[in-house]
Parts: sequence; structure tokens; C-alpha cells
Amino acid sequence: MLRCASVFTREIDDLETALAEVKSQLDNKISLLKNSVGIIMCHPEFIATGVTKYIGENLPFDIVGITTASQAVNDDVDEHVLTIFVMTSDDAWFKTGITEGLYDEIDTPVQIAYSKVSEGEPEPPKLALIFPPFLLERYAGDAYVHAWKKIIPETPFFGTIAIDDTLTFKECETIYNGEHKHDAMPFVLCYGNIDPHFYIVTLPANETISFRAEVTKSKDNIVYEIDGINAREFFIQSEIPEIMLTVPFMIDLKKRTDYDGIPVISGSTAYTEDGAAVFSCHVEEGSTFSLANFTIDDVLSTSQHGIEMITKLKDVSGALLFPCVIRRMPLMRIGKPLAELQIAKETLKVPFMMGYSGGEICPTSVKGGVPANRFHNYSIIILVL
Repeated sequence: MLRCASVFTREIDDLETALAEVKSQLDNKISLLKNSVGIIMCHPEFIATGVTKYIGENLPFDIVGITTASQAVNDDVDEHVLTIFVMTSDDAWFKTGITEGLYDEIDTPVQIAYSKVSEGEPEPPKLALIFPPFLLERYAGDAYVHAWKKIIPETPFFGTIAIDDTLTFKECETIYNGEHKHDAMPFVLCYGNIDPHFYIVTLPANETISFRAEVTKSKDNIVYEIDGINAREFFIQSEIPEIMLTVPFMIDLKKRTDYDGIPVISGSTAYTEDGAAVFSCHVEEGSTFSLANFTIDDVLSTSQHGIEMITKLKDVSGALLFPCVIRRMPLMRIGKPLAELQIAKETLKVPFMMGYSGGEICPTSVKGGVPANRFHNYSIIILVL
């Protein structure tokens, strides 16, 4: 049996007080069983003042996670807050680790770290929770997914890329116990009696504004031509804004052999000098896509839908929710950056954590025991335990 609880502190300066607040809430909410682990999210200031390090060194279980822009748990919602989602069980167990050297490569460090952490386990993990650093200037987001998929293709991955609340994301870090890193990926491997379920909440299908354009020339995450036209020229002709982050691309990855028919929403973050579009995920030639509007109503209505869906499920121990940070942009423009998170706090009774993501990692389906692990943008991904 798995039990969960969420705790928080807003204490940024006093290390002892911050730790005491977290421990007091844990004592009141849950009795730790044989095996425990914590998922942590916090504003970067908690790292700068040493609070994250102090808490990580003094809790009786490992903590793994990222910095973020704002977050919610059952008892609080804020930007300047540290939250921890705790999982504990007698018949499920958790192994944690962290990769190194991701500035040079992804595949080899992941393989080394996984082999070390999983040593002695006869079966692959039932679930891998992964927390990559924000290195999108070097890697498309689904490069992280591909690296894990080569090692444990039968395991579903769920996770979020580190961010912060700045425009450049230069302060974001990943967290592993008392450590914090710019270029390392912490992770949790979950074994035993654990039964994860996954949900993805995307933009309304009826909000598309242009249908079935085809990628006619691409390599990895670089799209050179769309419908035979230079990518930038295509976007100009289609009257797509220069701020391309505001335009979700609903991509039909029909060329992928593992495609399950569910579109992946991605973002294009920049142009190259020759007018190619740089996407956050790999886009194969022959893929088709449509463009979507992105409004405040879209953000709040889809959040409401996904969160209410959790309330209808039975026997839920806890839930993790990671919405894309770009969903926060229109809310900030109306002075309500916490509105999406507030829905979760007011609605969910089960233990939960919700925090903004620099890119969402979640299966679109699990068929025949094989997960279709994907990297997403603009979406809310939900793990129900």
C-alpha cells in the first residue's frame, strides 16, 4: 500500500524553522513506513539561502526535484515556497540517483547512473520519475526521454524540466538531497506494489486556426521547410507571431513507429540564421501539425477539467501535476499568476503537488505493458498513484 502527503514551508531565512515546519507537518499528516521518498519543488531563493540543502540533509529519506516558478500543495499556493510530496510504503520501494556530465552527452551518463542505482533489481522499475535540467539550448526536450527509453523501454517516465521565475531561466537547478546542479538529472526508480496512471490535459481541439500543414524537411528538432516553404516564411505567411512561444503546435508524429495516434503539443522557441524553426522536440519529415490559439479561458478551463477528473477517481493515494510554464504567461498578463494552481488547492482533497514545468514528460498511452513516453509543451501532465 502506498501512502502520500504534501508539506511546505515559506521560511527562506531561518534553516531550523524551515526544517521544523516541514517535520511538524509530516508528523501530523503521515506515519512513515519502511520505504519513503520525497519530490521537492522550490523557488531558487531557497537554494541561495541554504534552506533546500539543510532540509535535504536532515530528512529521513531522499528528496529529488527541481526549482520552479510557482506551486501548490493541499495547504498552500505561492511563488516563494518550498514544497515536498512524500511517498511511503511497506511493499513499494524507491531508489534515487543523479546523472552527471549532461553538457557533454545524455545517453552515457543516464546509462551509468541507472546501472548503479538499479543494481540488484531483477525487474525494471514500475515507474521512473525524472527531473532534467533546463539545457534546451543544447538538447531538444525529448532527448531525455530517448536516453531513458534505450535503457528501460518498458518503464513509463514521468517528470518535468527545471525552470525558475525569470525570463531567461538562468537560475533554475535540479535538486538531489543537499545538492543542487545546473547540468545534472536526479531521478527516482519505483519498484514493487505501485500502480501509476497518467493523464494529459491539452488545449481544446476546436481552437485550432490552421490545419494539416506538413513538415517537408527536418532533422531532429530543426524544421527547415513546411509545405515546401522555408519555415520562417511559412510562419510569416500564416501570420504567426514572432513570439513563437505563444503558438502551440499540435504535431501528428505519424512517421514514428511507436506513435499511438495521440498528437504531441510542442513549441518552437527560435529561428536559425537561415530561417529554420527550432522546436523543443524532434519532428520527423512527413509529420503534420495544426496551430492552436492559446487564451486565458483555455488555460483555466483545461485545468479545471483535469483537476476535476482526479476527484472522480477512486482509491487515489496522491497525485503529481506539472503544467507547462507557458500556460502561466497569459495569467500573469491579467495579474493572476496563481489562478491555475488555485483551482487545484480549492478542489483536490487527496495529497497532491502541482508546480510549473519547463517541459512535461509523460506517456500518451500504455498499451500491452509498453508505454508511449513523450515530451510535451503547453499541457498539464498528471500522475495519479
